[in-house]
Amino acid sequence: MEYLLLPFLSFFVGIIVGLTGIGGASLITPMLIFVFQVPPSIAVSSDVVAATLMKIVGSVKHWEQKTLDTEVVKWLAFGSVPGSLFGVGILHFLKRTGEYNLDNILLRLLGVMILLVTLLALVQLLLLTFFPKFHLPELPKLDLETNFGRCVTITLGAILGCLVGLTSVSSGSMFALVLIGFFRLDARKLVGTDISHAAILLLFTALGHLSLGTVDWSLVVPIWLGSVPGVLVGAKICQVAPQRPLRFIIYTILMMVSWKLVHQV
Repeated sequence: MEYLLLPFLSFFVGIIVGLTGIGGASLITPMLIFVFQVPPSIAVSSDVVAATLMKIVGSVKHWEQKTLDTEVVKWLAFGSVPGSLFGVGILHFLKRTGEYNLDNILLRLLGVMILLVTLLALVQLLLLTFFPKFHLPELPKLDLETNFGRCVTITLGAILGCLVGLTSVSSGSMFALVLIGFFRLDARKLVGTDISHAAILLLFTALGHLSLGTVDWSLVVPIWLGSVPGVLVGAKICQVAPQRPLRFIIYTILMMVSWKLVHQV
C-alpha cells in the first residue's frame, strides 16, 4: 500500500467534492477498491468512518450559521438512523453465516447505487442544460406538523438509510433530492440541512461498521489528511469554475466506475 499516494488522491477527491458537491463515497470507495486493491467490505467501512469527520465539521459550521432546518433533520434521522443500523445488521448476518461472499455482494450493491445516483444527477443536469424551461411535475410537499408528513419522512429516511448502511453511498446526494423534492428548501438551508443530517446518519453508521471489525484506520487517517483540506480548496475554486462541464465529466466517469463494479464479479 502506497500510504503517501492515498492522501494525495484523497486530496483531489476532496477538491472534486468541494467543487461540485458530488459525494465523496462515490469516488473514494471505488478508488480504494480499484487503485489500492482494498476488499470492498473494508473499503466501505473505512470510507464511512472517514466521511463522518468531514460531515460533522461541516454540520457544526452550518449550526453556527443557522443555515439548516432542524425539524427536517430530526424527522429524517428518526428513520435513517435505524435504517442504516438495519443495513449494517444485514452485513453482520451475511458475514456471520459465511454462505455468501460479502465482498462480491458489496461490489454489485456499490455499482448499482453509484449508477442510480449518477443517472438521476445526470438526467437533472441534462434537463437544466438543454431544456431550461422544462419543469417536471412537483412532488407533494411534506408538512412535518402532520402525522402523515412525519410518517412519510421517517419512511423515506429508513429506506435510504438502509442503503447507506449497506454501501456508504448517497448519505448526501439521495437525501438532497428528497430535501428538494419534498421540502422545497431554499439553497441557503439545503446544503446545511443535508450535511447536518448526513453527519448524524454517518455517525451511527460508522459505529455499526466499527462493530463489524472491517474498519482499517491505516486507510481512514490518510483519507482524512487528504480529503479535508481538499474540500476547503475545492470550495474556494467553486466560486470561479464552470460547474456544468465539470459535473458532466465526473458523472461520465462515475457511470464507467459503476459499470465496472457491477461486472467485477
